[in-house]
Amino acid sequence: MKKVWLGVGLLAVVALPAFGQKKEHDRVANAGKVMKEIVNIPDDIPQDVLDKADCVVVLPSVLKFAIGIGGSYGRGVMTCRGGKEFRGSWGAPTMMALEGGSFGLQLGGQATDFVLLLMTPRSAQNILTTKVKLGGDVSAAAGPVGRNASAETDISLRAEILSYSRARGLFAGISLAGSTLRPDNDANKSLYGKEVSAENIVFKGAVGVPASARLLLATLNKKSPKNKSSS
Repeated sequence: MKKVWLGVGLLAVVALPAFGQKKEHDRVANAGKVMKEIVNIPDDIPQDVLDKADCVVVLPSVLKFAIGIGGSYGRGVMTCRGGKEFRGSWGAPTMMALEGGSFGLQLGGQATDFVLLLMTPRSAQNILTTKVKLGGDVSAAAGPVGRNASAETDISLRAEILSYSRARGLFAGISLAGSTLRPDNDANKSLYGKEVSAENIVFKGAVGVPASARLLLATLNKKSPKNKSSS
């Protein structure tokens, strides 16, 4: 009997890391599907805006829930343009976590896809190293939608982070002020099979691009191959 339980225990030790790795790869793959679908809808993220983004965060199926006091909980990925100045190709993803609360009457739950654009090097550098509060530690605003919108025409576009949502087929800018965004280094360990920080993934090329991220990076490299921001 002891041998049986020992065998079960050893199997669990082997299976749990493999399960965690598959879960994170699935999350990265889903982020790629979400990004591809969003850039192919008629009124998506304006090209001028996406071309000025240093990093993109994709959070598939964030669950918003509450009765009386609301909240949100999501896990996803962030990919940045390569190099300290964010001028290269889109690189290996780092896992991210979105958490936050909202007040008001919200009955039931709803899964929503979120896309966040990091528009300044400061916002990217901060988020890679610590938890930040959107609208507090970094300025955030609902992103503009439509091919004719410009990153220069709306005062809200001075925000460091622009956020979008997609739920029930509707794509729109949405404010996530009050939520927090942080690196999920436990998920990075599961994804890459070793301890690796978000900062080292983005700035030091500490890991290669996993197969699960190919769709995400191919979509962004095709849609926005060059950083056209003035910074």
